[in-house]
Amino acid sequence: MAPKKYKLPHPLPEGCILTDSEKKNWRIGKIIGKGGFGLIYLASRDVNVPVRDDTDFVIKVEYHENGPLFSELKFYQRAAKPDTMNKWKKSKQLEFLGIPTYWGSGLAENNGTRYRFMVMDRLGTDLQKVFMENGGQLKKPTVLQLGVLMLDVLEYIHDNEYVHADIKAANLLLGHKDPSKVYLADYGLSYRYCPNGEHKEYKENPKKGHNGTIEYTSIDAHKGVAASRRGDLEVLGYCLLHWQCGTLPWLSSLRNPAEVQEAKAKLMSNLPDSVLNMSTSGSSTVQLEPSQGPKQDNGPLFEDPCST
Repeated sequence: MAPKKYKLPHPLPEGCILTDSEKKNWRIGKIIGKGGFGLIYLASRDVNVPVRDDTDFVIKVEYHENGPLFSELKFYQRAAKPDTMNKWKKSKQLEFLGIPTYWGSGLAENNGTRYRFMVMDRLGTDLQKVFMENGGQLKKPTVLQLGVLMLDVLEYIHDNEYVHADIKAANLLLGHKDPSKVYLADYGLSYRYCPNGEHKEYKENPKKGHNGTIEYTSIDAHKGVAASRRGDLEVLGYCLLHWQCGTLPWLSSLRNPAEVQEAKAKLMSNLPDSVLNMSTSGSSTVQLEPSQGPKQDNGPLFEDPCST
């Protein structure tokens, strides 16, 4: 089953000023995106002139009563503070960690309606578009480097009591001005698996079974178990397999979650042969520079997929 859908907010007027919880003012521009949870506007710190098309900021806006943006805010405020991330990167000898920067948040009201908003780095195109534009398959070096980048992000958020719970190509975004960088975005479904050091109990709940993006849902999630570190890694594995092979054994069964669960269990019970037997030929035009090792950042990760 897909995540619960929320009503999209009525658009705010272009040019209105929002004041965040730290009294910083932000001017919103045109809408550049929307999803099941809210709208995304271009934004600027310069409130005296219209927002430029090349601005570095966006603002996510939802109705106040919606839940995903509140969950995402809590993740950034608890687990993704710049000082915390910088300290962790230094300890791991990393120059880059693919988590977008959070700049502020607050509440707003327009025509009697309350909104919640969050200011973030503006990012570029998502990997799903790159994947589809290149025939639904990526080259093995590209997939391996994506795996390394995502493992860094998952290690960081897992160290800080959270799991992402919705890893997929649509949630991996290239940098807006530097498409060599790849970010894991959208923490609206993130889950605090270990609040204050106390791990949540493993408990199956058939009423919550099969939640998530069915192609990549973990076997635990099929059973209704809350999101976990193990689940994040399993979902990432399915994504990597799909990106490299161009298919998954259960794609023809997506309307039958029980069949998908059975096919995943079969794949997992026959590792590594089940993966090795799948086709691994690739034809993507998106390539990575030669690897500099998992903890280095000495060159671009992606060529700009829009440059030809």
